[in-house]
Amino acid sequence: MEVERVQAIASLSILKDTLPPEFIRSEYEQPGITTFTGPVPDIPVIDLSKREALMQEIRNASEEWGIFQVVNHGIPEKVIKELQSVGKEFFELPLKEKEKYAVKPGSFEGYGTKLQKEPEGKKAWVDYLFHNVWPPSRVNHDIWPQNPPSYREANEEYAKHLIRVVDDLLEILSEGLGLEKQVLKESVGGDGLEYLLKINYYPKCPRPDLALGVVAHTDMSAITILVPNEVPGLQVFKDDHWFDAKYVPNALVVHIGDQIEVRFFMLLAL
Repeated sequence: MEVERVQAIASLSILKDTLPPEFIRSEYEQPGITTFTGPVPDIPVIDLSKREALMQEIRNASEEWGIFQVVNHGIPEKVIKELQSVGKEFFELPLKEKEKYAVKPGSFEGYGTKLQKEPEGKKAWVDYLFHNVWPPSRVNHDIWPQNPPSYREANEEYAKHLIRVVDDLLEILSEGLGLEKQVLKESVGGDGLEYLLKINYYPKCPRPDLALGVVAHTDMSAITILVPNEVPGLQVFKDDHWFDAKYVPNALVVHIGDQIEVRFFMLLAL
């Protein structure tokens, strides 16, 4: 079945200031209506190089927000820029080249567009590239693009640094719960913990006030690390409001996933 990619739809000159109806959200989801316009509280920004109060800061941010940003995380800026660059280069390739890596039936890895319509028949304004990056036994390099040529090297270098950051965060979260530092990591897979990388590509949208790139959701993962850029769009739901997330240069956005939240409540019940 041929899939119409959002990137291709966005390139149609006939759109101008309109959107196909399947992308126009109901009023209770339209960013132009739901986004809070008053004073916006800042998502906590935590400096990982300041170890003194780190455990309490991360615990507080996790409990109060479920999301926070970290700076001085140790991933070189060059590594992040290269990861962003190869992702951008991939989506600039001709459609025929990208389709070589299309998601196959029965798999979640590869190049894709969300096919499932939501209950109201709406679609998300996004294409993506999704695959495992760790451990090696779970990596299928046939799904990794050969163009741009540096794609594999950029992903492997980023994954190497990412594993260290996640290990540190899981240890701090574990100790913040009053546990031995290895407990949380062991509970979500230990050294066999799987790392998946997803590059979301949001083409320029003629009516961003009406559409959503990603619908409201929680993450099924243990922890999600987002690599943002200066283009606004990320929002956080808190105190019954949707707030725009402020972009902090060279920061990573850390989102506490469902697996850790479930384990947190299980531990509280013990």
